[in-house]
Amino acid sequence: MKTSDQQEIEEAKKAAIEVLLNNAHGPCRGLPRTAGWGYPEPYTRDLMFSIFGIAVSENKKLLQSIRKVLETLAINQTERGHIPSLVNDKEDRGSSDTTPLFLLGVGIFRKISGEPDFLNIAVEKALTWMEYQSPSDRYMVAQQPTSDWRDEQWVTGYGLFVNTLVYSYLRILGKNEKADRMHSEMSRFTITGGTIHRHVHEGLVVKHKPYYAFWSYKIHSSERFDLLGNSLAILSGIASPTRAEEMISWIEEECVAMKGSSDLTVDLPPNFFPYIKPEDPDWLPRYAFYNKPGEYHNGGIWPFVCGFYVAALVAAKKNTLAREKLVALTHLIKTPNTAKVNFGFNEWIKAQDGKPMGQDWQTWSAALYLYAVKCVEAKRTPFFDDMRLCPNL
Repeated sequence: MKTSDQQEIEEAKKAAIEVLLNNAHGPCRGLPRTAGWGYPEPYTRDLMFSIFGIAVSENKKLLQSIRKVLETLAINQTERGHIPSLVNDKEDRGSSDTTPLFLLGVGIFRKISGEPDFLNIAVEKALTWMEYQSPSDRYMVAQQPTSDWRDEQWVTGYGLFVNTLVYSYLRILGKNEKADRMHSEMSRFTITGGTIHRHVHEGLVVKHKPYYAFWSYKIHSSERFDLLGNSLAILSGIASPTRAEEMISWIEEECVAMKGSSDLTVDLPPNFFPYIKPEDPDWLPRYAFYNKPGEYHNGGIWPFVCGFYVAALVAAKKNTLAREKLVALTHLIKTPNTAKVNFGFNEWIKAQDGKPMGQDWQTWSAALYLYAVKCVEAKRTPFFDDMRLCPNL
């Protein structure tokens, strides 16, 4: 790595801590804010993701702030165990990823705090809630469209992203038998013949491709590529080392092709591809305003997702490529949208021209940058390493 690149990474690490400290105390009951300017609210999923970076930062103020978030979520948990979408609003419900993210976040916090029974009552209630999210009464969970972090994109039934979270929290909480069973379900092929036979259950493996399906439900599925879900599949050990290596090679080849067609200009993969276009059957009219090709959830480049991709490269022992992508991510997070800062840590970037389009000083953008740096520097992936050591049945 060039000396200039290393210096820039060190500057970016300091800037990321500055962002997180700035955002640690917001206007909503002193809870952290989601972004430095645009999002004063404490969004649950953003703050749960930020635990990864906060945990490796070892910053006492940040650790205390995330403890407060977890404890407040437990207080605002519904009677049946669901975790709200806003930390401070128990009536803001309906997200498919907030409860599994809470369980994963508590698992991480237990490890760094040395408190194995932290929020035990809330955890047990949340685990019970998740048991009821499986329509087949098995292990994989289903969701409604736009209920996970993709609030402008349809994921129907068994989504890869949410199920990688479920698998991950089962591992970190020591529920290994259930994790094994879930891995077995996810490892089935999606149903492509148009007919579902008795006792045949859909899975998330795509025939003749190295990655996992975006979502699957009965005879329906999407084979578009979800970078976050597949990165988590590599990190958690759902993907075997062989599959992980093949997947990464496929991702990098696809990015070269997208650059050739002017669908991508930066050296990092979009969160989702191929992009959904107006002529495609899965295009929705609302996408023309909020989810255009190469933008937002339809192929925008999200720094927090790229942080997980860098970590996944480390998990796959692609350390040289991980360093290269970390440098690219460092360059990407510099440019702000509107704020006058040295590092923008923007929410998302348009794939075709590399311009930041979201809110600056986004909490999860800063936090997952710190996590990516830690993974590259240590050549390990904190909290996921132990998951990959668990042999699947």
